[in-house]
Amino acid sequence: MATNSIALLADLIHNGGDALIFVSACVAGIEAVRRLVNPEAPDHLVALAVAGMVGFTGNWLASIVRLRAGRTLRSPVLIADGNHARADAYVSLAVVASAVVVALGASIADPLIGLAITVVILRITLQSWATVRHGQVH
Repeated sequence: MATNSIALLADLIHNGGDALIFVSACVAGIEAVRRLVNPEAPDHLVALAVAGMVGFTGNWLASIVRLRAGRTLRSPVLIADGNHARADAYVSLAVVASAVVVALGASIADPLIGLAITVVILRITLQSWATVRHGQVH
């Protein structure tokens, strides 16, 4: 507010969004543990699977574009963003797996997959941070 800078505001919002990735992983982990302690199967499994497939497709395409551009431009930030999108695609695929396994009768799989997703989110967040911090291009 003191600087009246839109650039600073945009950077603040972006950094806040990045921090929310970590917070969302923590919330997901806590909820997964809660569901393990107090089991409750998800509903609307077809909608769950369709949502997972839509997420997978969108994130996979985004990862291809970002990784290709990042390698071409030798941009660690774009590469980190592409890796993030690819991890998001795998997470969405895990959502599809959760719907399938729950439909087969193993409702415990949903919170277990939720815990696995939490680990993936935390891992890609740390990798992205390291890539940008060290400027490594893979």
